Amino acid sequence: MEGDTQDRLPGGERFAFWEKAPVFTREYHVNAAHPEACDENDGSMEHPFATIQAAANLAGPGTRVWIHGGVYRECVHPVCGGNGPEEMVSFEAFGDGEAVIKASVETHDFRRSEGWNLIPPGAQVSLPEGLQIWETRLNPDEFRGYNPFCAVNILHDRLFIEYEKTDMTTYLNRRGMVFCDGKPLKQVSLYNQLGSTPGSYWVEANGQTIHLRLEDDSDPAQHQIELTCREQCFAPEIPFLSYIRVKGLTCAHAATGAPVPQRGAISCYRGHHWIIEDCKIDWSNGVGIDIGNECWHHTFREDQIIGHTVVRGCEIRDAGVCGIAGMFATDLLIEDNRIEGTGWQKMELSWEAGGIKVHNSVDSLIRRNIFTKTFWADHLWMDVGNENNRITRNLFLDGIEQREAIFIECSRDGINLIDNNIFWNVEGRFRPEDIPSEPGSTGWYKMEETGEINGYAVYGEGTDRLHVVNNFIGRCRSAGYFVKSVAFRISGNGRGGTSREARIVNNMFYDCGEAAIKFPTKDNDSQGNLYVKMPGGYLRILYPAPENCLDLQAWQEFYGFDKEGQEGFFAVEVDTEKLTLELKKADRLPEMRHHGTGRQNYITEPEKVLPVKASMETADAFDGDARGERRVPGPFAVLETGRIYELDPRKRK
Repeated sequence: MEGDTQDRLPGGERFAFWEKAPVFTREYHVNAAHPEACDENDGSMEHPFATIQAAANLAGPGTRVWIHGGVYRECVHPVCGGNGPEEMVSFEAFGDGEAVIKASVETHDFRRSEGWNLIPPGAQVSLPEGLQIWETRLNPDEFRGYNPFCAVNILHDRLFIEYEKTDMTTYLNRRGMVFCDGKPLKQVSLYNQLGSTPGSYWVEANGQTIHLRLEDDSDPAQHQIELTCREQCFAPEIPFLSYIRVKGLTCAHAATGAPVPQRGAISCYRGHHWIIEDCKIDWSNGVGIDIGNECWHHTFREDQIIGHTVVRGCEIRDAGVCGIAGMFATDLLIEDNRIEGTGWQKMELSWEAGGIKVHNSVDSLIRRNIFTKTFWADHLWMDVGNENNRITRNLFLDGIEQREAIFIECSRDGINLIDNNIFWNVEGRFRPEDIPSEPGSTGWYKMEETGEINGYAVYGEGTDRLHVVNNFIGRCRSAGYFVKSVAFRISGNGRGGTSREARIVNNMFYDCGEAAIKFPTKDNDSQGNLYVKMPGGYLRILYPAPENCLDLQAWQEFYGFDKEGQEGFFAVEVDTEKLTLELKKADRLPEMRHHGTGRQNYITEPEKVLPVKASMETADAFDGDARGERRVPGPFAVLETGRIYELDPRKRK
């Protein structure tokens, strides 16, 4: 049965599921479109509340709040949590249309922008024909208590930012966003930049007036213009409320700042045992959903529980810095989500960026998620002290200017298992001009590479016991697996990381730019992998110097690795929009010096890949069951030329 294998953690135990069917003894209805809607009503279907907050003020354990279709411009603050999994407080979309909570207001008051220079002093530029810039003044009543156009993105904790390494422009931009017909305008730093940037806005110093230019220079009065005015969409004001469910809601336009603290459009505010399912997050300025302790500056109570949170079936799109943030949260179940377009703020060096960013995650299960088009950030970043987590059957696709798909940092004492995932197209981020051209033989005798060319599927720093099993890893700009030792990052009575005892087993590596595997030392293991369309020296031991760049035969002979390893030369095509993969037979062999000598024996037909000894850690495959003592390398139970593999792993499509 599926449950026998796909919810097993690296330690062998099953994930600690806690959900039960809730029992509701009271229901309230919220329906702003109802002609009788009023917050003084009793919340019945016939006499609903006009705002969600009116119901939240009354909802206690065992209460379900039905939210009917419509747009609700408010931030919902639940005032009470539940008493357990069967007596939760639930806020659910009723199903009669999309229920949208927007942290924005519409503005209709526009006038021509005047009194500002569009041409910088001394510049010889011509303005585009038909250029129109407008201004709108904020209504103080709509921004009472929080004006994101007065606050910059960066929050109170700035200690970790390496200013010399990063462009601070977006950190110092205002948190407020402007939308035209649902699409964001681009914030510029100076008024005159409006002249060269269609679809943009600029905020005056006092944060009370916004100047905007639409993409086609049309009149904003002919469009829906929305200004963000609230930090969050759904968030308690009281910490530690627990056993709350949020289901089927769309939360848009949250004007959150750059973490830390981690404050999302939907926030558990340090509560535990939340269920957030089938929700949509649309354009959060900073964080989409926060599920942890929010900040490392909080005091910690002995009885404090953090985590045990379920995030399921959600779509998190265009979060500026982080899609899901969880600090010190354990026992997380994150499954069947699509996290797309994270990172457009380019704030990776605030150290809290990523499709998912967690700290000290223990006993968690991250499965069947789709990460795609993450920009300037990792798909998944697990920061410090992560143990007994399983990352399985996810898609990690199209990392745009991305240094690595998965980053596991300074996790030394337990196993983390990465199995049956699909990695495709990790672009890397570096300046090509920093890599010198070395014609002829000038680079033959170098002992190490010049500069850093990144772009890794799995990357670690000071992390021991990473187990990477049965994955497909393709099109990484640098390497499929690379981990560095971090000797001196020690806290308390801890120790440095050695980056040893990794197990890289039964994976398929395809067309990686520099290497399939970069081990820091030989104190790791690699077995049963298939290497397809690899460059020379694609298997590497970095220390002690000099670095060893090996082919499969030397890898086997000198280190005893990959005794059942195989080399292939066939094609793999992944359609990241349709979420399909296809294997194709090679129409030629590479022109290699050893070709014809018998030293390199390339498999050109996927069907001829030999089964290898199966890993005992996981008996399942990405596309089904692969039980048995032997199986083909990679995530698929069977390799077939011409077959279209459907990759969408979500059960709740």
